[in-house]
Amino acid sequence: MGTDSHFQPQLTADPSDPYKREAQTFPELNDDMAGRVAAFGSVEELPEGGPLFDRGDRSVDFFLILEGAVEVLDIDAKGHERIVHVHGARQFTGELDLFNDRKILVSARAKPGTRVARVGRLEFRRLISAEPDIGEVVMRAFILRRVGMMLHGEAGIALIGPAHAAATARIESFLRRNGLPHRQIDTETDADAGGFLECFRLTSEDLPVVVVRGQTLRRPSNGQVADALGLTVELDPDHVHDVAVVGGGPAGLASAVYAASEGLDTIVIESIAPGGQAGTSSKIENYLGFPTGISGQALAGRAQVQAQKFGARLLISRGAVGLDCSGVPFTVRLDDGTEIKSRAVVVATGARYRKLDLPRYAELEGNGIYYAATNMEAGLCAGQEVVVVGGGNSAGQAAIYLARSAGHVHILVRGKGLADTMSRYLIERIEASDRITLHPFTEVTELEGERHLEGLRWTDRRTGETSRRSAGALFVMIGAVPSTDWLDGCLELDTTGFVKTGSGETFFCSSKPGIFAVGDVRSGSVKRVASGVGEGSVVVSSIHRYLESLRQ
Repeated sequence: MGTDSHFQPQLTADPSDPYKREAQTFPELNDDMAGRVAAFGSVEELPEGGPLFDRGDRSVDFFLILEGAVEVLDIDAKGHERIVHVHGARQFTGELDLFNDRKILVSARAKPGTRVARVGRLEFRRLISAEPDIGEVVMRAFILRRVGMMLHGEAGIALIGPAHAAATARIESFLRRNGLPHRQIDTETDADAGGFLECFRLTSEDLPVVVVRGQTLRRPSNGQVADALGLTVELDPDHVHDVAVVGGGPAGLASAVYAASEGLDTIVIESIAPGGQAGTSSKIENYLGFPTGISGQALAGRAQVQAQKFGARLLISRGAVGLDCSGVPFTVRLDDGTEIKSRAVVVATGARYRKLDLPRYAELEGNGIYYAATNMEAGLCAGQEVVVVGGGNSAGQAAIYLARSAGHVHILVRGKGLADTMSRYLIERIEASDRITLHPFTEVTELEGERHLEGLRWTDRRTGETSRRSAGALFVMIGAVPSTDWLDGCLELDTTGFVKTGSGETFFCSSKPGIFAVGDVRSGSVKRVASGVGEGSVVVSSIHRYLESLRQ
């Protein structure tokens, strides 16, 4: 396969590794498919060592190898070049960055006697739509390649810092949720950490550090990491979009997919990563069409690619801080000082996590207190007792997932049980597990630990009895408050701050024509992934009617 021997032990050790599924990850097209692909591009002969693209380039083309071979190269954080894969005849280059304007993560060079079919970006999009059988092969390969890069920490990105530190966890979560391949070096346990610190002349005060393309970012914000990695897209301040979707959760992504697929000029503004709260869910098992379940991140990742496939642009790590609704087009103000103009706006900003009112809570956030139970958090508390606070579906999903690796999981609820707030299938699994204990009428009353959560006390509200437990993590899943403070009084809200919408044909219309609300941010919405997706898809018909009214 051409993969550097440095990776061979990993490939052998993990049978689920996409690099082991070569027929799907690096497929060879048959002669008929290859001919149809070539018809969308132009044939070129490349000299030995000739570059097809370089890491850091934007908007690269799609290449089908007709003769010869092409090496795909990764440069690690220390500047060492290594071969990720060698594409042979009837194989093709590329991965998910072909669907957006981000900087590409790898480089490619031609070997002797190489002839390729080059397909430009616009023609590539047309190819994917016009040739669905080829599109399916390409899309599957691109997704698997990105998963493989994530698994092996390729693409020259290194995150260096103590794994339990809040800032390290924040950046790690940002990179993972945005599907960015990277290597994490835990300065508390990794033998390579000392060498990295010495090489880049770093001290503990500099940590965490992100090393990318020769840059050393000390204690960076998510926005700084995004800029260094080329995640941000270039904006034309004078361009007026048809639809600006603010929020990249299930509802926002569904709006983007349907709006873009129906020909509307669509941009999505997301402050952290696609998926919203659902993107942090370890496993969603009651979403239609996935009988064995799917992680929130995987669902969000597919939706993101789907939106980009139809031409929607995603603006990641930029949050909306204001809205000028005094005239059309509307203007969305972003936290970096830039603005986006759009004829219609979809408010899909969801809600923020509720927090416990406890001493030392803020300093332990991210240092043992979490709002999501993903693989990262589960690894940090493996073998330890953990506490989940909350009685909704997200709390139940988290408890079941954590029970696989934690020493024991305690669920704390203020009420008498779970029946009124959790799906029955989750309750049955919790009741059947000897690794999960439910504590009704119970609340956390004290936190313990210096730099990281080490234990806590909870109190039975009926008896007043207090118990102390050692705990490696506290997962707080007690609901959320709407993210509507950026709306600048443009829209009518209910008493709890959610956006009021209409009824009938204008069901998702807010009090301001041309501004719509979908998903968790909408007053009266059902807080489920499926309902958010449904709202996001249905609202597009109302957007079409509104845009048509502007033309009359």
